[in-house]
Amino acid sequence: MHSFKDLVVNFNKGFDANHFPASPASLYEPGEYFLNIGGKRIRPVLCLLGNELFNEINEDAYQLANAVELFHNFSLVHDDMMDDASLRRGKATVHTKYDSNTALLVGDVMLIRAYEYLQKIQSAHLSKILQLFNTTAKEVCEGQQLDMDYSKMEKVSMDEYIYMITLKTSVLLAASLEMGAIIGGASASNCKHLYEFGKNIGIAFQVQDDYLDAFGDAAIFGKEPGGDIKQNKKTFLLIHALEVANKDQKNDLEALLKSNDEDKVEKVLTIFKQCEVDTWAEALKAKYLKQAFEHLETIDVTSDRKKPLIELANYLMNRNQ
Repeated sequence: MHSFKDLVVNFNKGFDANHFPASPASLYEPGEYFLNIGGKRIRPVLCLLGNELFNEINEDAYQLANAVELFHNFSLVHDDMMDDASLRRGKATVHTKYDSNTALLVGDVMLIRAYEYLQKIQSAHLSKILQLFNTTAKEVCEGQQLDMDYSKMEKVSMDEYIYMITLKTSVLLAASLEMGAIIGGASASNCKHLYEFGKNIGIAFQVQDDYLDAFGDAAIFGKEPGGDIKQNKKTFLLIHALEVANKDQKNDLEALLKSNDEDKVEKVLTIFKQCEVDTWAEALKAKYLKQAFEHLETIDVTSDRKKPLIELANYLMNRNQ
């Protein structure tokens, strides 16, 4: 069995090669630029871990991992445009470094390249993989649209937010695991439980992300906390605070959301702490993590084969950045 870190190294050896032809350079150089920014490679390595949970890693799993990482980067290029983000992993985003039309096409060609890698899979399970890949791709787009819709709504319920996060973030993690498991020859029941493991990890991951943005240590987190607060993003923390705040706290919080005061972040965090949002977020994260491990426990393989997934889940949940 391989550790997550070992599989990241193995994956990067193949993925760091050029994925596009030389011409037209005005299209393909920006694509290579964005891919070379790097990342944690969580999703492609989940494909490999899903495969190795049931069998030795098949070459098809690497083709799948390439496709998943290219799809993920396609979504990031387009997300950056929609969010008008100037930086991604500390580097200029494609639409900032080049222009929006180029970024649009770069994302498109990444998606097409992803399907070219899927076509290389020789497995008899390709039809199942394509069905799950296509379903997941649509769900990610739906999640992104809901995220934009929610930004215009005055009130979003916790159930609505969890549904959006499940689509935008969790389903790709879950599908990466299940598609790898399909290549590994897993049963339908095992695939279902592995998918649920990934989905719950994804939700817990987002809770952690929202928590770190508000309460993270700037020296460790790599950026000043409160970015979501400044942008009035509807996060787990804000939604819960609005649900449990008393009348005065709620009035103050709603007034702060409409302001651009220099001390806005400090004041919102004070209300969050008064509402014990930080403690609640830790408990919510633990709830989804527990559900994830319950599904992992149900999977019918020896416990030693599950160890890399347990280690990865604990790493994601205890990260500081």
